[in-house]
Amino acid sequence: MIRQHSRRKVEAVQGTDQLLQGRNCHGWQPRQGCPAVTAAGQRRRFPSPTPTARQPPHGRAPRAAVTVAGDGAHRSKGMNQRVTVIGGGVVGLASAYALVRQGWQVDLVEARDSLASATSFANGGQLSYRYVAPLADAGVPWQALGWMLQGDSPLRLRLRLDPAQWRWLASFLMACRSSVNRRNATQLLALALQSQATLARWREEDGLDGFAWRRNGKLVAFRTQRAFAHGREQLLDPDHQHALDATDLRGLDPALAEAPFVGGVFTPAEEVADCHRFCLRLAERLLASGQCRMLLGRPVTRLLAQDHTVVALELGHERLSVQRLVLCAGHRSAGLALPGLRLPVYPLKGYSLTAPIEAAHEAPDVSLTDYERKIVYARLDDQLRVAAMVDIVGYDDSVDAGRLRSMRRSAWETLPQAADYQQAVEWAGMRPATPSGVPIIDATRYRNLWLNLGHGALGFTLACGSAQRLVKLLR
Repeated sequence: MIRQHSRRKVEAVQGTDQLLQGRNCHGWQPRQGCPAVTAAGQRRRFPSPTPTARQPPHGRAPRAAVTVAGDGAHRSKGMNQRVTVIGGGVVGLASAYALVRQGWQVDLVEARDSLASATSFANGGQLSYRYVAPLADAGVPWQALGWMLQGDSPLRLRLRLDPAQWRWLASFLMACRSSVNRRNATQLLALALQSQATLARWREEDGLDGFAWRRNGKLVAFRTQRAFAHGREQLLDPDHQHALDATDLRGLDPALAEAPFVGGVFTPAEEVADCHRFCLRLAERLLASGQCRMLLGRPVTRLLAQDHTVVALELGHERLSVQRLVLCAGHRSAGLALPGLRLPVYPLKGYSLTAPIEAAHEAPDVSLTDYERKIVYARLDDQLRVAAMVDIVGYDDSVDAGRLRSMRRSAWETLPQAADYQQAVEWAGMRPATPSGVPIIDATRYRNLWLNLGHGALGFTLACGSAQRLVKLLR
């Protein structure tokens, strides 16, 4: 559990300021001239998220800092063992948090100058624990061909002379079978429910809050009766999911009264939260624990191994010795793979809009997924997050203005009174996906190397449960 520790209050707030401003709590200065977001994401027109001592992040009063107290039986062992985590997104930070909770000393290494500034920065915001079916399914390849003939298709494929892309696509096609989809969906559901329980425990035992968390339920809405019938047949958890007709939808949320949906599947226990703010809260706790050292702006260029043991990380012209290593570097993890270790992870680019909600607007309170158009909507306090698109275009992380125009137009047609879309902030990020949709959480042939990566569009949903599984592996 987490205990309050008030005498570290100023230190924790200032430490978080330093992280967001691009320096760590040990005074190290990052390289000059680095962009706020590099390889795995782009954003435009966002106001600086950097808090100050007078203005805590997102207007919240600074909490008393905390220390992390892990399980007593494991703590004595963990205090003498250091784990290095590569990756400062939601999966890496959740992994570090779970490890520190159990008493481990952690070095967290992040290539960028600030935490959670790429794929974790402005994702969809939905914590979809019971709606986690993989993208790979029977019929998806033919459906994808139809999508790609549309100008505003939810999926875009740009073939490249890249063996990694072709291998990933071939494996994806092999996974597009009903039996494989059901098996993978079962695995994802179990991991998702573990993640929901883990986050609940962190919130209750540790007082972890301040990231726009709500249990508001999720509605997957359908525009045609045929799609609605298919959705009713595909329920993963029928005891906790309910089919609603058009009349029921209006009763569920008045903001849907004029929406063009004939029905939907509602899951009351689903949640929403701001992934970026969640990461910052984890960073505050980690800094205050005294058990976590954060090294920002230090891209790992190579893993150095001897006798199937990783001995150090190469950080440009310097080296960092490691005892145990966890790789959580998203789609860039494949570039760090050691001999004999192939990581089938490839980036799927997605986009989001974050639109302000004013007094005159009527945004839906429930999380909403427009099934046919593959667009999700999540209210995060006084903002509406709209997210969509899967672009398989290699490592091009640029913001495509045409894709965002399409999203904005569709959002306005579907929920015209929900938010001020003209003032929406635009973002794109690279989601690290495996062909099957199931993340890789496992040990490797290297004695001290573990993997926690490949979560695709479900990184926030699965991060806490994945971290718990990782901790068990390291024990």
